[in-house]
Amino acid sequence: MTRKSKAILIALFLGGLGIHKFYLGEDKAGLIYILFFWTGVPALLAIIFIIRSAFMSPDEWNKEYPAHPSK
Repeated sequence: MTRKSKAILIALFLGGLGIHKFYLGEDKAGLIYILFFWTGVPALLAIIFIIRSAFMSPDEWNKEYPAHPSK
């Protein structure tokens, strides 16, 4: 399973809490998602992330979310 597909699945099931942001190394964004999860806005943003990521080419994905050495 690729890193992209894992991020999409995490966003699908735990996107409202921003767990996919932590997985991608965007810790500050993940904390903001957690702080505002009760508003529903992070869930909407996660849906947008899923749709946008699903249609991204591998080159676009790697440019926007470069792999971290720890992952």
